[in-house]
Amino acid sequence: MAVELKVPPLGESITEAVVGKWNKKQGESVSADEPLVVLETDKVTIDVPAPAAGSVASIAFKEGDKVRVGDVLGTIEAGAGASPAVAAATPAPAQAAAPVSTPAAPAQAQGDTRITPTARKMAEENRVDVGQLKGSGTGGRIMKEDVQGQLNRPSTPPAPAAPSGPRPNAAREERVRMTPLRKRVAERLIQAQSTAAMLTTFNEVDMGEVMALRKKYNDKFQAKHGVKLGFMSFFIRASVEALKAFPQINAEIDGEDVIFKHYYDIGVAVSGSRGLVVPVVRDADKLSLADLEKTVGDYGGRARNDKLTMADLTGGTFTITNGGIFGSMLSTPILNPPQTGILGMHNIVERPVARDGQVVIRPIMYIALTYDHRLVDGREAVQFLVRVKECIEDPERLLLDI
Repeated sequence: MAVELKVPPLGESITEAVVGKWNKKQGESVSADEPLVVLETDKVTIDVPAPAAGSVASIAFKEGDKVRVGDVLGTIEAGAGASPAVAAATPAPAQAAAPVSTPAAPAQAQGDTRITPTARKMAEENRVDVGQLKGSGTGGRIMKEDVQGQLNRPSTPPAPAAPSGPRPNAAREERVRMTPLRKRVAERLIQAQSTAAMLTTFNEVDMGEVMALRKKYNDKFQAKHGVKLGFMSFFIRASVEALKAFPQINAEIDGEDVIFKHYYDIGVAVSGSRGLVVPVVRDADKLSLADLEKTVGDYGGRARNDKLTMADLTGGTFTITNGGIFGSMLSTPILNPPQTGILGMHNIVERPVARDGQVVIRPIMYIALTYDHRLVDGREAVQFLVRVKECIEDPERLLLDI
């Protein structure tokens, strides 16, 4: 008996994905709940498990195809499952018996029966390309509301025209389709730059005290908590203390209102297999240094293995990004809308600095705060960084809550 493999719910507000990778080929055996296909959305990647044991009878969408929630990705012939060698030798009739689900043809390819007369007239009058619309009616039929929704969308500048003719160095180039995650990152960056009045201020932090504390207690800390004592937990705690002192940096603008958030869900940018993602440490003010290190470490591991969920990435009141792990000396991070601030950490370098009238060598990190100038003034931004600097240079203050 053939069992359909469908696109599962992808999370709030996400209706489509791209087939990233098939882990099995047609005819190969598969176990129940074995990850069969990887779907990529604009936020996370999702493993779709096999609903039953058997063999892959059909594959309806190839890698790179777009799919929507509920689409049938393929079918599985339930049973013990054929071995790859047997499946390879089995001719096509074996799979012909299984019902093959194919994606619905685009609305524009099926004539006027796929669009209402009213919708077509409105589209023609307003020069709307119906081929770019997704119908909300029965069977994907384009309705008047679909055309109206397209007209109500804010206008965007036209994309640069593609150069005519073949590229002069095409033989030495490789064209790869942008992943949904990378496209979403690009959209968010443009959104931040076009909607917020971003400004960045900088400071430097002497990391000597924190490094001495880590060196003194790291072994005992790891033995007790099972995780290393890193720098990120200190910066999260320091940021929370600074956010408490300057709540507008933990707020967001909603129309003509300002929403002040009396909780501290800190996004921590981590590098995943398909790009940068920002999982959120919930209620960071209530977590110990050990809990913070465990949470960030868990997020990092799951990001590298594409195991983060929508719940992990949703929300966040403030973001911290650490370019220093890649060797960055200084940068201006970009806001993560609708947040008002983002803290950038950088690498630690021994630099000559003046202390008590003498030049000494100290481990220095440059830090940067990018903020939305519509809500945060320069004075508050500078004082925020000073507060972070004080907490890091005197880490006992974090432990004593002073």
